[in-house]
Amino acid sequence: MTVGASLYRLESIQHRYGERVVLDIDRLDVRRGETLAVIGPSGSGKSTLLRLLQFLERPTEGRLWFDSVAVDAEPPVDVRRRVTTVFQRPQVLSRSVHANLTYGLSVRGMPAHPAEIDRLLAALGLAHLAHAAAHTLSGGEVQRVAFGRALTFNPDVLLLDEPTANLDPRNVRLVEHLIRERQSQGVTIVLATHQIFQARRLAHRAALLLDGQIVEAAPTAELLDHPSDPRTRAFLTGDMIY
Repeated sequence: MTVGASLYRLESIQHRYGERVVLDIDRLDVRRGETLAVIGPSGSGKSTLLRLLQFLERPTEGRLWFDSVAVDAEPPVDVRRRVTTVFQRPQVLSRSVHANLTYGLSVRGMPAHPAEIDRLLAALGLAHLAHAAAHTLSGGEVQRVAFGRALTFNPDVLLLDEPTANLDPRNVRLVEHLIRERQSQGVTIVLATHQIFQARRLAHRAALLLDGQIVEAAPTAELLDHPSDPRTRAFLTGDMIY
């Protein structure tokens, strides 16, 4: 898989909630077809960054570009549908697991292919729960349902907010296998995580986000093994207090 030119570009971004600055990013590019891991502690701004990339919020200041077009207002539906987010605490419909995977397709007027839905459920270890009410499942099961639902749309961009936070090692492997499958198809992925080893396994590049600022961004192995900023080194070694 070849990583291409920038799909997203953030320039002089500031984002505030009231008086509190939650993001302050001079420049960040997300390249077409890459997996970028955004690492950092809780409260560093990772989830807010994903909300900007999903066009759910517009930055207070600065400019966001997507596919070479400045996003100055809410993008048209066809653009927004190119991007799908799996949130850390996803919501599911009060329907069966199977219906949760097909409902969004029907709303978008997209056909549901039964064989592909069944394949996704099996790949996520959910086949035996296909007819169970999704809202009765455990947190880890709900997380996998939400991940499967996102994949049914075949988006150009997957934004993943701690996608395996509630999963045991076996189910982490299942989710990561499907992430790699989408990588091989050229999907652009932004993975917000505090799990350093997951970033190493999956990401082409990694960026450290601290207090809303990009401290350092580099190829993953370079950033994790030879960080150039002492704050990155302190975060990776566990010496940082935050």
